Amino acid sequence: MAKAAQHSIIARQGARSRPSVPRPDATRVFVVANQKGGVGKTTSTVNVAAALAQLGQRVLVIDLDPQGNASTALGIDHRRGTPSTYDALVDGVPLDEVIAPSEELKGLFVVPATIDLAGAEIELVSVVAREGRLKKAITGHPLVGTAEEAGEERFDYVIVDCPPSLGLLTLNALVAGDEMLIPIQAEYYALEGLGQLLETVEMVKAHLNPGLDVSTILITMYDARTRLAAGVAEEVREHFGPQVLRTAIPRSVRVSEAPSYGQTVMTYDPGSPGALSYLEAAREIATKPRTTQGARA
Repeated sequence: MAKAAQHSIIARQGARSRPSVPRPDATRVFVVANQKGGVGKTTSTVNVAAALAQLGQRVLVIDLDPQGNASTALGIDHRRGTPSTYDALVDGVPLDEVIAPSEELKGLFVVPATIDLAGAEIELVSVVAREGRLKKAITGHPLVGTAEEAGEERFDYVIVDCPPSLGLLTLNALVAGDEMLIPIQAEYYALEGLGQLLETVEMVKAHLNPGLDVSTILITMYDARTRLAAGVAEEVREHFGPQVLRTAIPRSVRVSEAPSYGQTVMTYDPGSPGALSYLEAAREIATKPRTTQGARA
C-alpha cells in the first residue's frame, strides 16, 4: 500500500510537469464499447480518462456497467445507495447530483454505477424515449457544451463505459455519444463479433443519432514478441485505416494489478510501459484530426 501511495504522489507530480494538450472547443462525448468481453474495455476507459486528466483536460467518466469496474478502478464508492447512473437514467436525477470527483487526479470526475443498474433495462422498457435518457442527462449538464456555452470549467471529455452487451444501456450510450472508441485485443478472433457491434452502430446512426462515428480504434494486450499480435494489428489497421491509433497498449501485469488498489495504472505505476502507452494514446486522441469515415468493408 505504501508503494502504491508513493506511485500516486509521483503521478500527481508528473501530471503537473507534463505538457498539456489543447482543450477541444466543445465537449467530446466518447462511448467505449465492445460486447466481446476481456478486450480491455473498462481498463482502456479509465486509463485513457486518467491520462487525459494528466494532460490538463477536464474529464467525466460515466460508468454504465452494473459491475461497476470503472468506478472501482477510479477509487469511487459504488455501494448500493450511492448516487449513481441508475438515479440519472431511471429517476431523471440531474447528472450534477450524481458526480463524484476523483481524489487521485485533478480534473477527473465520475458518475459511478451501482448494482441497481442491473435492473435498469427492465425498468426503462415502459419509459417514453427510453433510449435517449443518457443523452438528455449529458446535454442537460451545464458544463457540457462549447467554450462559449459552458465556460472554462466545462468538461472537455465525457467518456461512457458500456456493459459488455448490446442492450438498452449500451443503446443509451450510442444515442448519447459523438464518437466511439473500440478497444480490440491483439489476439486470434479479434474481429469476431465486431460486425454485430458495427451493424448496431449503423442502425443507431440511421434512426437515432446520425452524428455518431467510430473515430478511434485502440489495439490492446499487444505482445510485440509474437507474430500473431503483429498480424492481428496489421489486419485491424487494414480494416479501419486512420481510425486506429498508432499507439498499441502492451500486455502488462501492472495494468491488471492497478484496479485491486482502487487506482488506474496512471497513478499506480506511472513509469510502467502500460501507463506510458495509455498516456501516448490519450495524447493521440486529443491531437489527431477526427476521422469520420466508417470502417472499410
